Amino acid sequence: MKKSAISVVLALTSIVVSAGQSPTNEGDFRLALPAHQGQLQWRADGFKIIQSSAKPNGQEIGIRGKDQTGRFTFLGFLFLVSGETSLTSTKCRDGALEPLKKSNPTFRLLASSEIPSSNELPVELVTYSAQGRDGKPVYSMRGFVATADICGDLEFYGETAINPENTELKSIFQSYRFNPTYVPQFNDVFLYGQILYRNGMYKAAAPILEQSLTKLSDSKSQEMMRRVATDQAGMAYGIAGETAKARRIFESAIAKDPDYPMYYYNLACADAQAKKLADARVHLQQAFARKGNMLQGEVFPDPSKDDSFLPYRNDKDFWEFVESLH
Repeated sequence: MKKSAISVVLALTSIVVSAGQSPTNEGDFRLALPAHQGQLQWRADGFKIIQSSAKPNGQEIGIRGKDQTGRFTFLGFLFLVSGETSLTSTKCRDGALEPLKKSNPTFRLLASSEIPSSNELPVELVTYSAQGRDGKPVYSMRGFVATADICGDLEFYGETAINPENTELKSIFQSYRFNPTYVPQFNDVFLYGQILYRNGMYKAAAPILEQSLTKLSDSKSQEMMRRVATDQAGMAYGIAGETAKARRIFESAIAKDPDYPMYYYNLACADAQAKKLADARVHLQQAFARKGNMLQGEVFPDPSKDDSFLPYRNDKDFWEFVESLH
């Protein structure tokens, strides 16, 4: 379950959701937590995601993006502040900047302003410079927006001095807003779990990926998303050593969608990890019998190269069976 099967699922996750970016509008970035109302969004044309992060407690998600020219990089974060119930954009700003001022004596505030809104939360915008780790100055324009216990932090930075009236960045921050009533959707929950999964935090990823399934219906139109999310949730449980939970995920999926081969394949992986080779043979046969039902772009895994089965290479009968499946 740790080689062939994982590569299949990771190849498909980009089809389902793009990290922090609207799948329909390039340059439209959105962040939400898996179990908390609210969505942070902004528009930055020409920027591409280069890194993403999430905390295993479900309370912080972040993305890093870079523009095509290489002038600016952005960092966008949405996070909960423990113990807070009455956050404001000003409090969020001060909570982020005060430690920076104390730890970096080269910090220099260049400008500070508020972007007001009659219908939305105000954005506290600051422009500043500070010495980076390599000794060179780094210039930043940074906006904060917050309410209740949740805070959004968006920073654009580079080594070139930033004019506080920079029209390009000001335009981006004009689009920067937080919707406190937004309810997380499948893409939001799945994305969070996917980031944890990609960073090897399988135990934390598994229940969040399983939670994403509750955001989907049993309709044919959501079949691909349901299959990919199920695969990733089950494998996360399996890799984390929670084989019984992985088995429950796949057996439940088969009851609803008996034609998809990867459910059977992953059950075979769970069987092998439990040293139940007779069951593994049955599930592998069931998987291969349905291999014509793989998703578009999906490649059926090779069990002879899968870590779940490799420990049994010296079992002549079982390994001959595995090799006969090609």
